[in-house]
Amino acid sequence: MSDSSWGAPPAAGQAGYWGSAVGGPAQPVPGAVPAGPAYDAPEAQQTRPMPIVPDGPAFVGDQDDDRGAARLSGPLFRDATFQTGELPAETQNPEPMPDAPQPAPAPQKKSAGRDLSAAIGVGVGLGVVIVASLFVEKAVFVGVIAVAVVVGLWELTSRLQERKGIKAPLVPLALGGAAMVVAGYVRGAEGAWVAMALTALATLVWRMTEPPEGYLKDVTAGVFAAFYVPFLATFVAMMLTADDGPWRVLTFLLLTVVSDTGAYAVGWRFGKHKLAPRISPGKTREGLLGAVLFAMAAGALCMQFLIDDGTWWQGLLLGCAVAASATLGDLGESMIKRDLGIKDMGTLLPGHGGIMDRLDSLLPTAPVVWLLMVIFVGSA
Repeated sequence: MSDSSWGAPPAAGQAGYWGSAVGGPAQPVPGAVPAGPAYDAPEAQQTRPMPIVPDGPAFVGDQDDDRGAARLSGPLFRDATFQTGELPAETQNPEPMPDAPQPAPAPQKKSAGRDLSAAIGVGVGLGVVIVASLFVEKAVFVGVIAVAVVVGLWELTSRLQERKGIKAPLVPLALGGAAMVVAGYVRGAEGAWVAMALTALATLVWRMTEPPEGYLKDVTAGVFAAFYVPFLATFVAMMLTADDGPWRVLTFLLLTVVSDTGAYAVGWRFGKHKLAPRISPGKTREGLLGAVLFAMAAGALCMQFLIDDGTWWQGLLLGCAVAASATLGDLGESMIKRDLGIKDMGTLLPGHGGIMDRLDSLLPTAPVVWLLMVIFVGSA
């Protein structure tokens, strides 16, 4: 469209005059200048103010609201609502709508973090096997320790290879670990140290059959695994050699389990202050206090009634030491698992993880209990 068509005034009688827009005859207005692109907007004069029509409803809400009901009773058409070109007061300053009441969030139950039914079932089953083998024949229980050591070594070396690419030789570790437990039972501490040295030597030689790349880290991990799992477990076998050996081992197991249970129960119910958040976020200071109290009470009872020549005050000291060593052992394996980026060492025991997830507290506690038993009541 050319510029002249926008700037030319309409002829009389045409609908372009403002008068025809309101139903009257088309009459020109003296001095009126048609507004359009050819003229500046301030120079254009209107004969009648145009009504201001809102683009949409002023409110959008639920029809059950009182204000919504009032609006529904108004005019049916928007054009019929306004005659003066002004918006109603309620449209210009709308009343703030009250926030709808939000339902209170349902209280969340504190999760225990594990399958308790499976954990209890597996724990009871393991307890029956251990106690039965412990009091039937000492040699049978030594075999149970050796099997647990081999499975623990398999879990540890498997995770090291999967997560870090470290190939600690399993064959010499498994054979040397089982021999270490038997040597500790037969020859005591001297036999355990000799077996440990031979296992480390066998690990170094076995790894020489493969390419030299990664040799140092593989043999270092192998020696660490030999010390961490079978050597520490050897102290359980050495406890068994005393006349009341089964009762000493049972005391060791009970105190460790009671310590873990006390820490778990008290920490889950009352724990608020983290013990070591960078290592194990689930452990609390309240849980540690629960472990100490539970273990001291159990230690006093065990030393008084299960151990020959034992007294209750020795049990208090023993329980306190067990709570400390068990907690440190648990934190130590948590460090290993965090470094590996895993939650559990295995899946062999439902509700518990792997064998190593149950040995984490027992392994460092074994030498502590063995030493205190020797100090308190002797080694015979």
